[in-house]
Amino acid sequence: MQEQHPPVYCVILNRNGIPYFRETLETVSVMDYPNFRVMMIDNDSSDGSADYVREHFPHVKLIENRSNLGIAAARNAAMTAAFADGALWVYHLDNDVRADTRLLSRLMQTATGDPRVGILGPKICYHASPGVLWYAGGKINYFAGTVKHRGIRRRDTGQYDREEDTDYVVGCSFLVGRNVIDAVGNFDTVYDPFFTQDSDLCVRAARAGFRVVYVPEARIWHRVSTSSGGVMTPGRISMKIEYNLILFKRHARWYHWLTIPWCIGGLTLAYLARETAGGNFKIFPALFRGFLKALSRLFRSGSPTGTTGYPL
Repeated sequence: MQEQHPPVYCVILNRNGIPYFRETLETVSVMDYPNFRVMMIDNDSSDGSADYVREHFPHVKLIENRSNLGIAAARNAAMTAAFADGALWVYHLDNDVRADTRLLSRLMQTATGDPRVGILGPKICYHASPGVLWYAGGKINYFAGTVKHRGIRRRDTGQYDREEDTDYVVGCSFLVGRNVIDAVGNFDTVYDPFFTQDSDLCVRAARAGFRVVYVPEARIWHRVSTSSGGVMTPGRISMKIEYNLILFKRHARWYHWLTIPWCIGGLTLAYLARETAGGNFKIFPALFRGFLKALSRLFRSGSPTGTTGYPL
């Protein structure tokens, strides 16, 4: 079975998620792939999450962190445990998703069909609007300095139903092979607490020769951003700007920087105009903090590196 159906660990990261993770564990546990185990890694929850899992989901392997490690470090710890237990693939899932029964089977069908495939992700729709897309592949535009989900907020009419390589897979539903981690390293904690770590790992994998693949026949429904505060708050906007600039400092070529500042400046002005027209004046300090923090990290002396050894 292992040759035809390699062992997979489905890793669900949780922090204070009792209102959400029951559906996640229920739907993940009944997926039809014949060779997987489920693990929850709990980031120091205070709502009794660990006890709830032990009582209601005894088949789930539970790892309890004594402190909140953040997303990247917790996922890295889970992969270390999963690979030590014989897994060849780890499927990272957020604790606020609903999985299709065929989800893992569809992903693994593609994963085992080509040895170059290293990272895979499904089609993702909004949990509250099941027919509306959130992610149908992703595009990193190095000339514009942008990272964007394809199809976001569009009604799913089958327009993105072709399996194809993509620039990145999102961390809420991220299947990765052990060979990728062995070759390029783990998620980088420089991006903690969240944002961009998934894109960074995908770029490193692709440049090492692995394929990153979007598989539309695999599907999940996601309560978008439940674990990190919901809508794009000023703090989240500041962080996203900071981490995206680190991503481009790390991976963009010199000639991309001839256009990145102009494109980011124009997009920022357009965003400010839209938000302030709606009365959101808190956006100004958020953007300022994001740019200031990013610039201080990008250009401080010593060329600091992240946990992967890559320069920031």
